[in-house]
Amino acid sequence: MDYIQTDAIINDGDVIGINTLKVTAGISFAIPSDRIRQFLAEFHERQLKGKALSQKKYLGLRMLPLTMNLLQEMKRQDPDFPDVSSGVFVYEVIQGTAAESSGLRDHDVIVSINGQPVTTTTDVTQAVKDSDSLSMMVRRGSQTLILTVTPEIIN
Repeated sequence: MDYIQTDAIINDGDVIGINTLKVTAGISFAIPSDRIRQFLAEFHERQLKGKALSQKKYLGLRMLPLTMNLLQEMKRQDPDFPDVSSGVFVYEVIQGTAAESSGLRDHDVIVSINGQPVTTTTDVTQAVKDSDSLSMMVRRGSQTLILTVTPEIIN
């Protein structure tokens, strides 16, 4: 999923997105309003047609695409931040989830899943939909780790 990265102060007003994540003081991310509108339209259409939703899987993490701005900010804040140029930044691992059980930690960077490079959160989401088990190559500081994650099935 694409996000809007903003350093603007968020006030009430016209909707351009739904604020989802504050990374640091002055930098936050939002889901663009056009994505939300599309999701709601598709959901409403499925309800009208009585179609069952596909089986949902859950990893238990909050993630962001590793943009140049985010990469620079993370390296400034943490000198041990992995030396990567792309990937997906794991902002938060939710306690008690498959992500935590597999060994994923806050601030890891996912660089590949099942041998395929990962550059966007959509890559991660699609891999979760397509596979019952994920072999993730993760960068943590100077370490490269291979973690196996089995997504949870949710109702």
